Amino acid sequence: MKIISWNVNGIRAVANKNALEWIDLHEPDILCLQEIKALPEQVPNTLFSHEMPYVHVNSAEKKGYSGTMIYSNTKPDAVSTCTHIDHSNEGRIIEQHYGEIVLLGVYFPNGQKDEERLAYKLKFYDDFLRHCNRLRDKGKSIIICGDVNTAHTEIDLARPKANENTSGFLPIERAWMDTLVENGYVDTFRYVHGKITERYSWWSYRARARANNIGWRIDYFFISEDLCEYLEDAFILDNITGSDHCPVGIELSL
Repeated sequence: MKIISWNVNGIRAVANKNALEWIDLHEPDILCLQEIKALPEQVPNTLFSHEMPYVHVNSAEKKGYSGTMIYSNTKPDAVSTCTHIDHSNEGRIIEQHYGEIVLLGVYFPNGQKDEERLAYKLKFYDDFLRHCNRLRDKGKSIIICGDVNTAHTEIDLARPKANENTSGFLPIERAWMDTLVENGYVDTFRYVHGKITERYSWWSYRARARANNIGWRIDYFFISEDLCEYLEDAFILDNITGSDHCPVGIELSL
């Protein structure tokens, strides 16, 4: 099973650039998209040829903002948008159940706007983790993917010292990611590749950041510990353009 996640920064924008044609080469079983900025009826129909007939969209109440989407080649047993976490109706979560496995495609909030927005992000983090732990208490295995909007450690961004007071690398945000790991969720990229450096998933559009690889690794796949024995690969597709983020993915022998 290959699962790929990508913050597209506007599904209509990447469609206009033909920036999803790479999917026909990689052929994921599940594709999770974040920040689609579109209503279901605004999502283009012909983005790629690879067949994933089951499509779920969770659009934000605010038009042209946020939103998540999942394509799958297998029909999920159940689907939820977790409004008890995403209570502002920003379209941030799609939860899908496949037997005993729960996949959560998530676009976590950005906290850079102001203190109020940072507080919203931290509450979202805490509510989300409680929800995942409740699912595990019911015997579910968990896959979390998406734009977490925080770089976990100093090797997850190019300039940690310059950004230590910036939301996305604040100690309180990184502490939540520590807590996530302590609760038994595994950063798949680190599990497979160890402390490899200079591998990022987001670059500012300013100052030729991508060309110079001045980036951040803020897009992740976390899995519950029981799935580690099935993890075959974790990867970053940093050669794929069309957004300020690049796709990330995992392969599981399920």
